[in-house]
Amino acid sequence: MRAITISEPGGPEVLQWSEVPDIKPDVGEVLIRVAATAVNRADILQRQGHYPPPPGSSDILGLECSGVIAEVGEGVHDWKPGDEVCALLAGGGYAEYAAVPQTQLLPVPEGVDLRTAASLPEVACTVWSNLVMTAGMHRGQTVLLHGGASGIGTHAIQVARAMNLRTAVTAGSAEKLAVCAELGAECLINYREQDFVEEITSFTQNSVRHGADIILDIMGAKYLERNIDALAADGHLVIIGLQGGRKAELNLGKVLMKRARIAATSLRARPLTGPGSKDEVIREVIAHVWPMISSGLVRPVVHDELPVSDAGAAHKMLESGSVTGKLLLSAMS
Repeated sequence: MRAITISEPGGPEVLQWSEVPDIKPDVGEVLIRVAATAVNRADILQRQGHYPPPPGSSDILGLECSGVIAEVGEGVHDWKPGDEVCALLAGGGYAEYAAVPQTQLLPVPEGVDLRTAASLPEVACTVWSNLVMTAGMHRGQTVLLHGGASGIGTHAIQVARAMNLRTAVTAGSAEKLAVCAELGAECLINYREQDFVEEITSFTQNSVRHGADIILDIMGAKYLERNIDALAADGHLVIIGLQGGRKAELNLGKVLMKRARIAATSLRARPLTGPGSKDEVIREVIAHVWPMISSGLVRPVVHDELPVSDAGAAHKMLESGSVTGKLLLSAMS
């Protein structure tokens, strides 16, 4: 089969569409003929040599895919060859075929075409596991989403709207903020021109609780102290990215005064089954998010679709900051 390989850690030019050994499904796995995969920030970090896959996982890039089941391994009873699926992967999506544990499969939501379904597993599982399962997001709260025009951000805005929350977002341009507004965001913050602490404070000044009840953060160190300032009392800060650095000082007095909770989570490294597992997250997503998508309350937001052989060009697009929503790589016509 063919897949994207990395000649050496580096820039987008190190990605090559090459012949690699064929794969077979292991016990409890299925083999998917990949229709499409999606580009994620984690793929860029792995390409650069900063984010190795978990032990035992494929070293091929790609944390999600959609396609048709080509073969099932021993012990797989709920899925069969020919089923159209999408899947959360620990790696392996940038290829013609991907092997995935059956517990990480999701049916293609009603009303979504097969290739577009590749844009959903990573964002849906990230948003639901962090905002709902970790932070307890519920009706009437205010949530602040950094990177509102990203794949995660555009999905989270819609889920929050469907659950009757007020949503604030940060983004770096008027064009991206306009997309966020169309999806349902109410407080639009251009981080190049405005202070998000001041803006979220003003946005919630007439609320019982001043500040954001939940903040979903992709920046890490750079925003840590200001995120605490932006939280409401008893607020929950969930850190899922480190684009702004890994180390920062924190005034614990502020944390104590606000009774704030800080969580830092990763999806890729979760166990396959058991408490806090990918299996647990996926079952929640199928039960709660898939109906939102099938009903039209939440829709995939896809910026563009390129052939998987042009993965290098796709990485350049994502790194440029020009992408709104998800960027797909099609592997099957």
